[in-house]
Amino acid sequence: MARGWESKSVEAQQAEALERTAQKARLSKEEVELERLRQGLELQRQRVLQELEKSLAPSHRGMLQAALADLDLQLESMGRSIP
Repeated sequence: MARGWESKSVEAQQAEALERTAQKARLSKEEVELERLRQGLELQRQRVLQELEKSLAPSHRGMLQAALADLDLQLESMGRSIP
């Protein structure tokens, strides 16, 4: 019984991987580059938010808030809404 369940799970994972590969193939080079850039900006935004939570110095917090605002502007210009 467990063997059958595992093989179905593997089948589902393989189908999902094929779907992702097919979706990537449909994207143009420009779209792939924009997606990579967007993901990088979102990672930077997460890092800035984490640092902002830990920061106590007013000058450092101000710098981080300015960086966060800049990242939000860049993401908005790419068409991503900011929560």
